[in-house]
Amino acid sequence: MKNGFSDRITDVPKSFIREILKVTIDDSIISFAGGLPNRQFFPVKGLQKAANDVFEEAGDEILQYANSEGYLGLRQFIADRYRHKDGLEIPVEDILITTGSQQGLDLLGKTFLNEGDDLIIEEPGYLGAIQAFSLYRPRFYPVPVREGGMDTTALARVLRERQPKLLYTVTNFQNPSGISYTDENRQSVAHLVRDRSCLIIQDDPYGDLRFSGGRRVSFKRLLTNSTVLLGSFSKTVAPALRLGWLVAPPPIMEKVIVAKQAADLHSDYLAQRILHRYLCDNDIDAHIATIIHQYNKQKEAMIGAIRDFFPAGATCTNPEGGMFLWVTLPEGMSSLQLFEAAIARKVAFVPGTPFYVDRKDTNTLRLNFSCSNEDTIVEGIRRLGESIKELFNQTGGTNR
Repeated sequence: MKNGFSDRITDVPKSFIREILKVTIDDSIISFAGGLPNRQFFPVKGLQKAANDVFEEAGDEILQYANSEGYLGLRQFIADRYRHKDGLEIPVEDILITTGSQQGLDLLGKTFLNEGDDLIIEEPGYLGAIQAFSLYRPRFYPVPVREGGMDTTALARVLRERQPKLLYTVTNFQNPSGISYTDENRQSVAHLVRDRSCLIIQDDPYGDLRFSGGRRVSFKRLLTNSTVLLGSFSKTVAPALRLGWLVAPPPIMEKVIVAKQAADLHSDYLAQRILHRYLCDNDIDAHIATIIHQYNKQKEAMIGAIRDFFPAGATCTNPEGGMFLWVTLPEGMSSLQLFEAAIARKVAFVPGTPFYVDRKDTNTLRLNFSCSNEDTIVEGIRRLGESIKELFNQTGGTNR
């Protein structure tokens, strides 16, 4: 047997970030590559107590198979939070617990995409979404994301020329750019999509990690029956739990649950019960406030160091929250070449290329500020600045 692999899996790109993380195992490398929360803020004792309490009170019940939709108490917590934070009245029946929000992408791909279907994705876009949807072999139509949100002129052109089934967005502190959509931009996007057979997927893993400004209007309010929401506990509690959720109206939810049952029957029930107990017994907003305070200091340290150590012509975004910022190098520079130079100086990042669906090289890169303290950030950015200057001097700012 030479090759029994499906065309589907052969065409899907590897996770560029996971490949980079293999390089950064060396403890001497300062890594801004992974999208990792800071483990200093994992609520170890709270989760440990919650686990002990659940085992004592529920015993063998928590080790049994469970329903596909997820633990009712956890789903009710999510519904209550949407009501308190966003003014959204979401029935608990419209909420499905997923194995991380990444599974939500896979389930939506299974539910909606046939080979060759049109799908709109942000440019630059979340690598995990590109990878998840690629399994179903759609035709990607990238729409640029700029300061303030999606390029509505480009979106209108795609909507005129194509018939997209899905429009995937990360509207708050976008991965990779850190950009947030303004309320005006969201309203414009909703206006363009309204009355079309196009489902908006609003993925919001970072929405609670806001440093400045106020919460923005949800597409769920603007296009109630044409929006699916994705959320995650990975960035606010702990990623190892692998618990997220999907919100969809009943006709969609019915099909998504079938896809869920075919995938894994249900998400980790024990983890759901432990998480729910932790959320009931602790002030999650106080916990998130601690994370926000520290991440904001780390972001400011990174932006300040970029200002001090990067050459003129290199710019970065200044996100209102989240975990990432986006650097644009002087025109013509290669972030792939820069990665090699930076690794030699023991600092890593993610080149911009994998965040696009149709480019072989770019002058952009993503930096994660959540996983390193301020001193480490300053030293890493200093090394990266030296690498940029070295490459610029070698190439004259071009790849030619």
